[in-house]
Amino acid sequence: MPTKTTCPSSQVSDDEQKQKRENIRSLTMSGHVGFESLPDQLVNRSIQQGFCFNILCVGETGIGKSTLIDTLFNTNFEDHESSHFYPHVRLKAQTYELHESNVRLKLTIVNTVGFGDQINKEESYQPVVDYIDAQFEAYLQEELKIKRSLFNYHDSRIHVCLYFISPTGHSLKTLDLLTMKTLDSKVNIIPVIAKADAISKAELQKFKIKLMSELVSNGVQIYQFPTDDETIAKINASMNGHLPFAVVGSMDEVKVGNKMVKARQYPWGVVQVENENHCDFVKLREMLICTNMEDLREQTHTRHYELYRRCKLEEMGFTDVGPENKPLSLQETYEAKRHEFYGERQRKEEEMKQMFVQRVKEKEAILKEAERELQAKFEHLKRVHQEERMKLEEKRRLLEEEIITFSKKKATSEIYQNQSYMASGSNLKKDKDRKKDPGYRFELLCFDVRACEINGGRKDAEEAPILCKTKVPDHRRSSQAKVIKMLEVCSDFLAVFIFCITYSISGKLPQMALKCF
Repeated sequence: MPTKTTCPSSQVSDDEQKQKRENIRSLTMSGHVGFESLPDQLVNRSIQQGFCFNILCVGETGIGKSTLIDTLFNTNFEDHESSHFYPHVRLKAQTYELHESNVRLKLTIVNTVGFGDQINKEESYQPVVDYIDAQFEAYLQEELKIKRSLFNYHDSRIHVCLYFISPTGHSLKTLDLLTMKTLDSKVNIIPVIAKADAISKAELQKFKIKLMSELVSNGVQIYQFPTDDETIAKINASMNGHLPFAVVGSMDEVKVGNKMVKARQYPWGVVQVENENHCDFVKLREMLICTNMEDLREQTHTRHYELYRRCKLEEMGFTDVGPENKPLSLQETYEAKRHEFYGERQRKEEEMKQMFVQRVKEKEAILKEAERELQAKFEHLKRVHQEERMKLEEKRRLLEEEIITFSKKKATSEIYQNQSYMASGSNLKKDKDRKKDPGYRFELLCFDVRACEINGGRKDAEEAPILCKTKVPDHRRSSQAKVIKMLEVCSDFLAVFIFCITYSISGKLPQMALKCF
């Protein structure tokens, strides 16, 4: 089970209070003064200001929370039905303003939506605790302001928690015990058995006894109606024995006898809501609204809120007693905390400075290491560059030498070409002169005749390449063909000899040869 937060007491001892009371003198006035009207003044001011009352309804979905609230205040608050499929518990707060006679009540109803509907119910009560603490914190922050406005502040602190218990007839559920155990130090808890008409009277009485024994054995402190006021001590003591209240809620009116009453209609009969023989609804309404509403508001402020406020201030370092249990004023506490925070700040500043210096040193070391690496890389690249440069210079030198050698060879070649060109020119001139010589032409013709005889009258360029050196005109080519034909017919060597001489001198075929063809 969750443990409750306990704060050490910071109030003066009972002996000191008793001594202060003994030092107060009691005097009797000799005449009328008028401060007897103070209660009337307080009442008038309270009526003018209005009242607020905040109710927290905790219970499973569909157990009848909204119906009971409607029945308690005889008003239809028009709350919508909730689903059973919410993944988390959430709280829904709605505020209404009610009027009865000349009294104005600002009523806030906080309903737990989805409570107990989850498979894992371990943390179902946590949203409820957080909501109650949030309202306490909001009120505390308003109190701690320099310029407070508590007169106009809407007090949202929970004054009472109506915890709805399912009418199982056996015992409390584990979730109910955990929730009430956690909430009993934060809010006034009034347990009620919802839908009490679901079990018989005998079972209901046993169920009440079982519930109270479980609450006591588990240390759950529920709200006890006060008995210190003589006017209501007797009725409150009696009602404390009826806890938890078994209630039935309904806004439906059913005719019973000659009058209409609020009841629930069943096939087997009618359950009257305001009949004390049927349920404890009237007892709950009397104790909650008519008799102890102001006590619930006062208990919330003086007990639960003060406990929260004291724990919060002690967490902040404020306390009423010093190291030797001596009373301390707020100014002394403030100065002590101021010195403590100043020393803490100085210590943290020194730690931050040392941390900064250490980080600067680490960063410098990293930068120096990076600088060394860059320098080594630069030297390596520089050496590589120099080596490449030397290689390129060597290649350049070799290329220049090759260019010089090539230029020399080129000049020599050009000289040889010029000489050969001049020599070839003189040879061409000699060839032209030889072609004009009749003897050379006769030799050529004889060679042609021999070539024709050898090849059977066919000229072959491959076997007689010398023929390609002489370019014969077209009209002479036909004459040569005729001569060749004559030579094939003529077998007389002498005739051939005469024919060749005649042809070479005159360039024309003799008439005798033509006649032979």
